[in-house]
Amino acid sequence: MEGDKSYEHHQQVNCGCGLSELFDLTGKIAIVTGASRGLGRAIAIGLAKAGANLVVTDVLDVREAIEEVQRTGREAVGLKVDVTNKKDVEEMAKQTINKFGRIDILVNNAGIYRSSTAESMSEGDWDKVVDVNLKGEFLCAQEVGRQMIRQREGKIVNIASVAGQFASPQSAAYNASKAGVILLTKTLAVEWAKHNIQVNSICPGVFATPMTEGLMEDKSFLNTVRSDVPMARAGRPDEIVGAVIFLASKASSYVTGHALVVDGGWTASL
Repeated sequence: MEGDKSYEHHQQVNCGCGLSELFDLTGKIAIVTGASRGLGRAIAIGLAKAGANLVVTDVLDVREAIEEVQRTGREAVGLKVDVTNKKDVEEMAKQTINKFGRIDILVNNAGIYRSSTAESMSEGDWDKVVDVNLKGEFLCAQEVGRQMIRQREGKIVNIASVAGQFASPQSAAYNASKAGVILLTKTLAVEWAKHNIQVNSICPGVFATPMTEGLMEDKSFLNTVRSDVPMARAGRPDEIVGAVIFLASKASSYVTGHALVVDGGWTASL
């Protein structure tokens, strides 16, 4: 059948791609939001080690992250960006294009957490969490997506959470925002597949980062992690990097709309 011949030809054309080439990001241009510390900083450094040049953004000081990226030998630009501010996001994309000429990868990592029972959560806390975690990811994906559509290719990785897949107490706004990220990811993946843009999300479990520092000092929380997570520990920021590189590279060329869980087996045990 002609269809079979076409498939065989496609396989022959692509079979020369070695394993290292599949994950190689040499020369790619990546934007990472919320990259001053924690997962974002680890992701930026990991992408640089894989060969990408970086635009590192945050509302906080990114100088230390920039220095670490530059020590890998890659180029790095730091920008102060509030992902809830459309003008900031537009300027982020504009400066990236002016500097590098294209945008190959966007990692939507900026996020915040506010703990409160549902009945006592303030409207301000709800709005802030949803604005940063969901609206911010949409605005960045929208603006960068326009450039990727012009390029006819691109990779977007949205950082969601296992909290977007199952309920955790005192986290109504966070849970809702991260569930929104997962469905936003699927929607963008469906809309932009025709432009050769792959949009995926990563759902981290408990990671030891500045955002979870208070929780990690709580003995009862640590005991819960040790008893409920099959690997009996929180993740290290560097342990998110492999998943991001996979979704940002050629290795995931036929993967889109996926929510990749990285949680030490937590959700598998529920």
